[in-house]
This record gives sequence, C-alpha cells and structure tokens, in this order.
Amino acid sequence: MIGDPFVTHRSLLFTVAYEMLGSAADAEDVVQETWLRWDAADHDEVNDARAYLVRIVTRLALNQLRASARRREEYIGEWLPEPLLTSPDVADDVELAESVSIAMLTVLETLAPAERAVFVLREVFDTPYAEIAAAVDKTPESVRQIAHRARRHVAARRPRMEVDPLEQSVVVDKFLAAVTTGDLQTLMEVLAPDVVVIADGGGLAPASRKPITGAGLLAPLLIRSAKIRGFEATTTRINGTAGVRLSVNGRTVAVSLVVEDGRVTRIYGMANPHKLGRMDKAVELQR
Repeated sequence: MIGDPFVTHRSLLFTVAYEMLGSAADAEDVVQETWLRWDAADHDEVNDARAYLVRIVTRLALNQLRASARRREEYIGEWLPEPLLTSPDVADDVELAESVSIAMLTVLETLAPAERAVFVLREVFDTPYAEIAAAVDKTPESVRQIAHRARRHVAARRPRMEVDPLEQSVVVDKFLAAVTTGDLQTLMEVLAPDVVVIADGGGLAPASRKPITGAGLLAPLLIRSAKIRGFEATTTRINGTAGVRLSVNGRTVAVSLVVEDGRVTRIYGMANPHKLGRMDKAVELQR
C-alpha cells in the first residue's frame, strides 16, 4: 500500500533486526512477523508509527535472540554473522557501515540480549531512552545504565576501524593480488604480524574450527589455497566495506577484512552455505 508506514520503514526494521541477530534469515522472519502485528493493529491508536514498529521488531528480535542462544552454543566451530552483499552507498554512512560490519557484529555477540538491543537502538539509531525503555520493558534509568555498560564492553573489544573506504579498497586489492599471484613477500607486508583468521563452516564446509594467528603461518596457507583448481576470487562489498568473494571448487566463501594502519589485522571467512543466501543481491540497509 502506498504510504503505508511499514513499507516506508521496512529497510530500517530489517536493519534493526539484523544488527540484533546477526542473521539475515532470522531478521527477515522477525520483519514478517512485525508486518502481521502491524496489519492487525488499530492504526488510529498509533501516534508514532516508526517508534511503534521499532518497538515491535525489537521485542520480537529479543525473543528470537534468546531462543537461538542454545543453538549457537551447540554450533560446530566458530560462529560468525551472516554476511550481506551491500551497495556502495552503505559505506557513505560511516557509522552505519561500522555498525553492520562483520567485526562489529562479532563483538555484539558478546553482549547479553538486552544489552545488545539497548546498544543497537541507542548507538546506531539514536533512539530516545524512553522509546528504548518501552521496547525492552525497562525503566529509562535502567536503560541508561545498560547503555553505559554496553558501551564500555564494546569499546574494550572493538577493532580500530576508522579507515577511509578508499584505503580499505586499496588494501583489499593489494591483499587479493598477492594471494592470487603467489607473491609471498607482498602478502607478508600487507598482513599484520599478529593477523587473526576466524572461519565459519558450521560443519557443512571446510573451515578451521579454531582461529589461526600469525602472518608467518597464514600467508603460505593462503597462497597454497589459491593454487587449488577452480579457485576464483573477486572483490565485492560485504556489510558496508570492501571484501572478497571466493569460489573454491564451487563452494562460496565470503571474506571480510579488518584494516588498521594499512594492514589486514583480522580476516573473517564465512563458508557455511546456509549463511550465504544474501550474497547474490545487494541488501538495502537504512537508519
């Protein structure tokens, strides 16, 4: 329906749910349930449709987050967020791009559900404390305390990601060129000495079940992998920043890189096929 607030704010609702859940599939389910509740609501009683819809999607996402906790505990190997193919304009909003980055979403996984909801709504969407309180069923003062605690928690764990998008692209291009041409010296130069690789195969695709640390160990491994028959690699935009899409014997791997001081410090490889459904068409994100 033209002019329907749900249609107007759909991308916003998906972004809120995705940042809370780290799963595009679960976020889409939450948005669909939000639509059902919105459709059944008396719209004449709603003073602020945007706040009302955000409140619904937050509550549903919180329920989903708590329900999926056990599933995450039983997950095989490392659990990483579901990657999204994003359009270039997402990078134009620096705060949004950082908030949806694989690195940040991985940090948000270490927050308790209520802390994650409060952090996302306050820090990313600048939602007033009173509205957050209504969404998470807490007092505004309690929400302020939770927000302060969550900010400290995230600040202690987040990578320094204040990187110009152009610099990110240049480093990613250099990294990919070194890997595909077998240039070990250049690859060692572009990797930080203590670079860490975290891979997510979910038991369904080949992936190390523990992080791999150190350029000396990683660089030769990457170059050997690039020599496998059927290996293809292209740059793309993953969760708001320049990344790499790999194809190895028909298997897709989405690779997100963290760049600090001109070097790659972290590499996240998402190989679980169940998590790659949003890598073929750019997803619209909105604040």
